[in-house]
Amino acid sequence: MFKKVFFFVSLVLFFACAENNLPANCLRQFPVSLSTDLNNPQLINVQTPGGFANLTGGAKGIFLFNINGSEFVAFDKLCPQNDCNSPMTFEKGTVLKCSCDESEYSVHFGGAPQTDDFECPARQYKVTKSGSSIRISNF
Repeated sequence: MFKKVFFFVSLVLFFACAENNLPANCLRQFPVSLSTDLNNPQLINVQTPGGFANLTGGAKGIFLFNINGSEFVAFDKLCPQNDCNSPMTFEKGTVLKCSCDESEYSVHFGGAPQTDDFECPARQYKVTKSGSSIRISNF
């Protein structure tokens, strides 16, 4: 009996966590597709673990990060609250910062807000690496 109850509760929790409900004021995705080569001189800094590069594209530009040498992540520079004309900056080696409201977002935690009372994450893009080619697109 205990196993059945545990299984049922686990199943309910699994499906409850599967939804991705963002608050209504969060930014919505729009089409992004960008391909480039890591051998491009503009991307020399992103070739090493911990490095990053600024790219054109997205709403306000795109940050491309090399997490560990083989894993890459990309974020739009548009502030998640969508009320700022300035693009986000990269600070402290792991944080995206919006200058208009001083909100911060974690590069290593999928753009999760690091500032109290902020719910919307930074807009993250999917990065696919094949050889020296990088493709950045929305999910």
